Amino acid sequence: MLDSRLDAFADDALGHHDAVGAAAAVRAGVTTAAELAAAAAARARKVDPALHAIAYADYEQPRYGENESAALYGVPSFVKDNTDVRGMPSNHGTTAFRARPARADGVYTRQLRDTGLTVLGKSRLPEFGFSATTEFMTDEPARNPWNTEYSVGASSGGAAALVAAGVVPIAHANDGGGSIRIPAACAGLVGLKPSRGRHVDGDMARMMPINLVSEGVLTRTVRDTAAYVAAAEDYRRNPALPPIGAVLGPARRRLRIGLVTETLMGEPIDAETRTAVEYTAALLEHAGHHVEPVRLPVTRGWADDFVQLWALLADLIGTAGKLTFDLSFDTAEFDGLTRGLRAHHRAHLYRTPAALWRLRGTADTVAGMFAKHELILSPVLCHTTPKIGYLSPTLDFDELLTRLMNYVGFTPINNVAGTPAISLPMGMTGAGMPIGVQLSAAYGDERTLLESAFELEAAHRFPSIAGRRPTV
Repeated sequence: MLDSRLDAFADDALGHHDAVGAAAAVRAGVTTAAELAAAAAARARKVDPALHAIAYADYEQPRYGENESAALYGVPSFVKDNTDVRGMPSNHGTTAFRARPARADGVYTRQLRDTGLTVLGKSRLPEFGFSATTEFMTDEPARNPWNTEYSVGASSGGAAALVAAGVVPIAHANDGGGSIRIPAACAGLVGLKPSRGRHVDGDMARMMPINLVSEGVLTRTVRDTAAYVAAAEDYRRNPALPPIGAVLGPARRRLRIGLVTETLMGEPIDAETRTAVEYTAALLEHAGHHVEPVRLPVTRGWADDFVQLWALLADLIGTAGKLTFDLSFDTAEFDGLTRGLRAHHRAHLYRTPAALWRLRGTADTVAGMFAKHELILSPVLCHTTPKIGYLSPTLDFDELLTRLMNYVGFTPINNVAGTPAISLPMGMTGAGMPIGVQLSAAYGDERTLLESAFELEAAHRFPSIAGRRPTV
């Protein structure tokens, strides 16, 4: 019988530090990068046999950050298993091929390591990151440390499980339809999807017909996310975007905030999710912001277009797998979701050109939302975190697709538009599971998101499995 909650926190070098606190301890000489790596490895060995969050580990040869003066030097972390790390395989959550160790760090791994993070291994994701839960046809799912009977979200589900459980304070994640924000919501974490182009694009993003993917991290505190963004910007700042710089707390200016509670699919959000969103709106209004109801500027047809793009990506992976990944690539090993998406695309191939044309207009459509509002407040997900099995790839494809569309009704629009959005843990269910609330901003305006996130964190204590605030 599995324990319902898993907690890796210990009286060791990591203690209850967040990433900023752990890095400060290294700079002060209180601990070392090696001691922090050893503590994280011990924590991983303790809980991962039940969490199943790690795809590959190399605790004997941690990849330390090369810049000892970097803001997060010495802080242990994991890289998502769709991003290359030298000497580690990247299997993308699939059994369709068996990856060889990468010969070099991927382009984004280089930016991540420049922030000072130590890489201990790779975190798990569902097959090619297509699902909103980290579950598989036959392998054990990645489990939610708040309650191991529940999903931890996806596609950065392994990363979320490791951070929430206290194995590491920060972990790499990326987001192509909600894959940072969804697991953040499920696991009670902070998850920022940056603007398109804010960070270096990962290798796979460059091959997409529409670049949906933004790279980032999952953390337990807003200051960790802000510190990572600033450190990543020190490595490379996109001159086409306004700089973010160091965000250290709330801003004084009061904002106009649009409140969205109607999903893309027109389905109602559940009562507990609505309560968390309305509570967040009340906190913002009490702080002097103006909050008013608005509607998303897209219709159900937009959701159908996104599914067509989603299916196209599955079809492209199947077609180019031997060239992209390995000559051993075998589409017969695909899980039920990938197979179903690929078949869906081929059955509706004629829809693809028009769907892509319409989706490419999303950026202009969404920009109109921010002509009158600096932020948009919404749920992250349409209902609270489901138990493992509810979104299993073993389900009938039509039923699974319906469930996924009725679950992920708020996050994809930011990926297509390229706009930034952040998930914050602003509620808890009666069953003791976190609920995430999303703030979205105009393209390039991560600074306003982080300032507002600091304000909400000060007004509302984020949940922690350990039951304690981070220490410096």
